Amino acid sequence: MRLLLALLLACCAGLAQAASLTVDTGHGASSLTTQQLLARPDVRPIDVPDDVAYRRAMRYRAVPLKALLPGVPTDAHLQFTALDGFAAEIPAALVLDGHGAEAWLAVEDTAWPALGEGKPSAGPFYLVWLHPEAGKVGPEQWPYQIASIHVLADPATRFPLMRPAPGLAKDSPVMRGFDVFQRNCITCHTLNGQGDAKLGPDLNIPHSPTEYLREGMLRVLVRNPQALRHWPQAKMPAFSAQVISDADLANLEAYLKHMATHRTKP
Repeated sequence: MRLLLALLLACCAGLAQAASLTVDTGHGASSLTTQQLLARPDVRPIDVPDDVAYRRAMRYRAVPLKALLPGVPTDAHLQFTALDGFAAEIPAALVLDGHGAEAWLAVEDTAWPALGEGKPSAGPFYLVWLHPEAGKVGPEQWPYQIASIHVLADPATRFPLMRPAPGLAKDSPVMRGFDVFQRNCITCHTLNGQGDAKLGPDLNIPHSPTEYLREGMLRVLVRNPQALRHWPQAKMPAFSAQVISDADLANLEAYLKHMATHRTKP
């Protein structure tokens, strides 16, 4: 029995070291294996005091993410696709110059803990942050089980049906709300049928939540989804005021109300 357990543990450790990551910066995709990443001269151990996935302090061997993205412009967007198809989008500027927030690609060199009972680990690759508060990094910007990283144009260019009506001032509540949507919502939700998300419902088709929730309830939903609809299988996280400020939440509501009057099916 002990021999079998030892073999299983060795097998799991071997699997943790056998993964590969696809990186496409727009000039052709390349594949980086666990061994290649761990052999880089810039790999080092880092301590993450408040890890989003594990909800405790964690130590990883990691590579500075921006070192894997040479030549990527700051106005681009990075799409992180997980093994299960989950896709997270992060502005390249946040990774390249996070104003103190540091993006690191943690590499699963030995088997990490499971994320929960019956669940896998956060490996093989996991985007973690040091000093995330400096760049206002939200929980949706810690993608794990990463399989690929692609450099793309910004969502407004790729998904024109998400854009507010032309002519609005850049600093208007609607345009500010569009920025909040791209930063926090596009990971899980489509809008007007456009986007790469697969987890949550579309936020404008057939109806905007601002149309079927009474005034003030959208804020309840964002702050604590379980307070509005108690559903054990729900995947939407709660967004604290540190992640989405009250002002940002008001702007997001303004954007969604605006888009409810600009419903367009793709």
